[in-house]
This record gives sequence, structure tokens and C-alpha cells, in this order.
Amino acid sequence: MIEIRFFAALRERVGSDRLAVSPPDSVDTVAKLVAWLETDPALAEALAATPRRMVAVNEVLGSEDSTVSPGDVVALFPPVTGG
Repeated sequence: MIEIRFFAALRERVGSDRLAVSPPDSVDTVAKLVAWLETDPALAEALAATPRRMVAVNEVLGSEDSTVSPGDVVALFPPVTGG
């Protein structure tokens, strides 16, 4: 199982702050995980509304190319800006 945590506007669009999923073994990167999540119409709509996002795997900033495996915690959140 992989735990996905959603933050900020993405959390609001998904309607939850976390989701536990068991993707197929072929899902071994964040990009593949997101593509797999997008097979759910509601998640696809929420993720499409935030096409630019930051990623952390096990609390370490990463990218869509970061590897994932069962037991990981993947955080998805909009880019952070300041001023």
C-alpha cells in the first residue's frame, strides 16, 4: 500500500487529505502513480486542475521521476510561492 497525502488546493479538490492505495506492481514512479490515479474520474479532475505540483516521497522532495514502492508516503502539493 502507498499512502498519498494531498495539500492546499489539491486537498480541497480531492476532498480528503490522504488516500491509501494499492497500485499494480508496474507503478514504480510518481508519474506512473499519478497516471494510475487519473483512471479514477474524480481524481483525474482534481489532478488536472493542479497540473504543476511538487512531490515528496517519504518527506524528501522529489520529482515525477522519483521511485515509489509499497510502504511509501507520497505527498502532492501545489508549488509554493512567497512574497
